Amino acid sequence: MDVLACIKRVPDTGAKIVLTDDQQGIDTSNLGFTMSPHEECAVEEAIQQVEEHGGSATVLTLGPEAAEEQLRTGLAMQADDATLLETDGEEWSPRETATAIADAVREQSDDDGVGFDLLLFGNESADAANYQVGVRVARELDLPCVTGIKSLDVEDGTATAKREVAGGEEVYQVDLPAVVSVKEGINEPRYASMRAKMQARKQEVPALTPERDGGPGTFEKIRLESPAEDDSEAEILGEGPDAAPDVVEVLDEDVEVL
Repeated sequence: MDVLACIKRVPDTGAKIVLTDDQQGIDTSNLGFTMSPHEECAVEEAIQQVEEHGGSATVLTLGPEAAEEQLRTGLAMQADDATLLETDGEEWSPRETATAIADAVREQSDDDGVGFDLLLFGNESADAANYQVGVRVARELDLPCVTGIKSLDVEDGTATAKREVAGGEEVYQVDLPAVVSVKEGINEPRYASMRAKMQARKQEVPALTPERDGGPGTFEKIRLESPAEDDSEAEILGEGPDAAPDVVEVLDEDVEVL
C-alpha cells in the first residue's frame, strides 16, 4: 500500500508571533518552524499503515526551500520518500495549495488512476486552520474523503475511519483510494533518533515547481492583527490547605456574577 502524507511548515507552537510593519505577513527573522501537530500524526499514521500492510510512505509539502527541513523530519520518522513543491515563500490559498498537490499526485500516477492508495492530511494546519486542503484535494481527484478522524483501519481495500462525537463516535467505511484528514491523538508520533536524522539529511528530496493559477480565492486578506495581550496581574491567594477558604470565596463570587 502506498500512502502520501501532506504536511505544512508552520511557526513553532507557542512562539511569539511578530507581524511585519505592513501587517501583511509574519516577521520570520527570529522565528522557528515545525510541522503542524495534526500533520505529524498523519505522517506517523502513514508509516504505521505501511509497516502493517507493506508498500511505501511519502511525505509532501508545498512551501519555500526551507520547508525541506520538515520533510527531512518525516524521513527521519521512517517515511520512505519526500517531495517538495517549492514556492517563493508567499502564502498560497487553500484552493491553490490543493490544486498544486492534486497536480503532483496526478504526475506520480499512471493512466489507471491515483498513484497512492491513501492520502493523509492533518485535520487543519496550526497556523491558518482553514480545514480545507484535504477536502479540496479529494474533490480535485474525485476521491472519497472523511475528516476529523481519530482511528483508522485498512483491510481488503477498504478504510474504516472513526470520528469522535459527543457521547460516542461516527464510523465511516470508504473504498481506497481515499483522502483522510486525521486529528492529533490518533497515534503517538515516534521520536526520530539522532542517527535517523543524520541519515535523513543525506537523502535526496526532489523539488518540483508547481504552477500557480492565480484564479479567484475564497477570501481576500486585508491585514493581520495580533491578539490583544492580557497585562492583568495574577493574585496569589495563598499556599497549601490554608488557601482553600479564599479559593472558595472567589468561586462563590464568580457564581453570583453568573
